[in-house]
Amino acid sequence: MLAMLAAAAGTQTAFILLGCALFAVALFVYIFYGSEDVERGEAKTRLSYLAERKEATYENLRDLNFEYKAGKLSEEDYAMQRAALEDEAAAILAEMEAIEVQHKAQSRGKA
Repeated sequence: MLAMLAAAAGTQTAFILLGCALFAVALFVYIFYGSEDVERGEAKTRLSYLAERKEATYENLRDLNFEYKAGKLSEEDYAMQRAALEDEAAAILAEMEAIEVQHKAQSRGKA
């Protein structure tokens, strides 16, 4: 009787190990050999990246103003952080303008 139970336990263990191995192989195939039909987002250009950064900087400025009005920031900290965010926004806008001017010049050259 004990021999039959030991054989049954050994068979169960073998099936469990086989199942785990098959699962591991299936997971490996799914992860590393995925379909090439994966939907991809649109390619980001430098201009679209800068537009996102501009919006984030403006949102940070709005948050900074709110925190200052709520009394969470001193006048000194507010002025320093506001100046840094305004400098960042100005740099972003200048780069966006330069890219747009370059695109216009290239489109005129092609026409």
